[in-house]
Amino acid sequence: MSTPFPFTAVVGQDDLRLALLLNAVSPAVGGVLVRGEKGTAKSTAVRALSALLPQVPVVPGCRFSCDPAAPDPACPDGPHEPGAGAARPARMVELPVGASEDRLVGALDIERALAEGVKAFEPGLLADAHRGILYVDEVNLLHDHLVDLLLDAAAMGASYVEREGVSVRHAARFLLVGTMNPEEGELRPQLLDRFGLTVEVAASREPDQRVEVVKRRLAHDADPAAFAGRWAAEESAVRARIAAARELLPSVLLGDGALRQIAATCAAFEVDGMRADIVMARTATALAAWAGRTEVLAEDVRQAALLALPHRRRRNPFDAPGLDEDKLDETLEEFAEPPAHQDDDDPDPDGPGGGPGGGGGQPDGEPQGDGAGARPEESAEGAPVPSGAGEQSAVRAAEPFRTKVLSVPGIGEGTAGRRSRARTEHGRTTGARRPRGALTALHLAATVQAAAPHQRARGRSGRGLVVRRDDLRQATREGREGNLVLFVVDASGSMAARQRMGAVKGAVLSLLLDAYQRRDKVGLVTFRGTGADVALPPTSSVDAAAARLESLPTGGRTPLAAGLLKARDVLRVERLRDPARRALLVVVTDGRATGGPEPVANAGRAARLFGADGVASVVVDCESGPVRLGLAGQLAAELGGTAVTLEALRADAIAGLVKDVRRRAA
Repeated sequence: MSTPFPFTAVVGQDDLRLALLLNAVSPAVGGVLVRGEKGTAKSTAVRALSALLPQVPVVPGCRFSCDPAAPDPACPDGPHEPGAGAARPARMVELPVGASEDRLVGALDIERALAEGVKAFEPGLLADAHRGILYVDEVNLLHDHLVDLLLDAAAMGASYVEREGVSVRHAARFLLVGTMNPEEGELRPQLLDRFGLTVEVAASREPDQRVEVVKRRLAHDADPAAFAGRWAAEESAVRARIAAARELLPSVLLGDGALRQIAATCAAFEVDGMRADIVMARTATALAAWAGRTEVLAEDVRQAALLALPHRRRRNPFDAPGLDEDKLDETLEEFAEPPAHQDDDDPDPDGPGGGPGGGGGQPDGEPQGDGAGARPEESAEGAPVPSGAGEQSAVRAAEPFRTKVLSVPGIGEGTAGRRSRARTEHGRTTGARRPRGALTALHLAATVQAAAPHQRARGRSGRGLVVRRDDLRQATREGREGNLVLFVVDASGSMAARQRMGAVKGAVLSLLLDAYQRRDKVGLVTFRGTGADVALPPTSSVDAAAARLESLPTGGRTPLAAGLLKARDVLRVERLRDPARRALLVVVTDGRATGGPEPVANAGRAARLFGADGVASVVVDCESGPVRLGLAGQLAAELGGTAVTLEALRADAIAGLVKDVRRRAA
């Protein structure tokens, strides 16, 4: 067995280590989500924590880690009589991102259940993690159906395995720890809220600290046992301090003053629900116990807010996590209990310096250019367009709005999501087939139908059905998949009017938010001037796409053909990487083509290539003004897709769009 890196040898990352230790002191805090860039000791610190946890008393031979002092009456290995048990180290169970449902919750032997009425159950990772740590690396990449199972177990403290009327239940209370790189996509809000605390980690920019990190890593890799031995005293001291804090925890007093500060802070930052208040209270209590105190102080409440609130105040995936610490300090000071000796004649305890501090507010508007020197040019179609020869600064996006789903026609087999129809492991049952590999979803009626003709030949004499493995039938199901939504955005001079480009960015931002909610990958191609660029390769991080969109400059001619060809190259490469994921092309343009040789003809040829490839597409028509040329509609016809105006993109005006996409693609 390999020797893990010692927890106390981790350099820096004070918030990360504190959050993990507080959960070790009080598992009721609810776990930790660690967000940060690659190579910042996220996984190292989490894996090292289990060595510091106190041992767990268990019922000997119980596969579900029942507490001998209070065994689970519904334990599948029970019933257990209360009594003395055996102690074992606390477990840290790692959930792989690609794990199956059976691996997570356990597997039920359907054949024995049908034929013998026996609940033969093989425990999964949730059972292994009971009364320990469940660690999910890259938790933001976890499949939706596994996320749903985790949410259920975290909410109920138990895991249920249901297969065609046969059910098994066992306790599953665990400390949930997840790590993630935000560049690879955000986490579902429901699971995000299940993490008690969150910390942001980043590599140090101090050369001396980076040198120390490298020294310790190299020393551990050269001789793990010797390195661990050098840190044994520090590890033992922290282990003892955790045990002492756990013992002190029930004696810690959380006074009304601290509770009022907690409630006021959660209200001030407008967090949803009451879970934040409860988590803050538990965290502040654990902080006091960790410090060896029996009373919660204002400094505990402040630290608890910094750990428990940042991930709960986000309203959409484009909001940056974090708290305004000045606002936090003002709130805590306002609701602090006055000193006991203060008289009515004493000055205001808030002091004279607490004037309004709108802090960080910026004017909504931007300086508007007067367009001096701009000279209209003739497009290939004879319509005047702004030349936009010089690059213009980025324009702020308009407020996003709710859109309805744009789906890819047909039935796919891609990664589970919420956009287009697909054959999936979860969803509406549509038929049955012989299982290929392990049976994961029994079709009971088809199984009985397959076994029924053979009962006499198999010598059936009792009430039970004689079932053979060849009789089992796998249910085929239809659900939803996530797609690759590739945005191709016209950033040329003809789109550069500030109000117009702000509306365009607002529309794309709205579609990005929709892609986040539907678990899509997104990519961004822009074209202007003399060519096209891949502003963002396909990724699951829609907030990265939003950041690139926000800083997008405009100006120059309109090389529409170059943008389409660049998008086709992106889709070709992505098809090799992920052949099961279908694509939806969203072209945002007014349809003009003015860049490069024969711009209109080349744009048409490039568009027809997509039609030949069978790529589903939508053109968002950004043309404005009383006279419209309808060029975006022509482009949509050549793509084999459909066109929709900016005004019609909103949810209440888009009802017929999906039907149009399907009809044109058929």
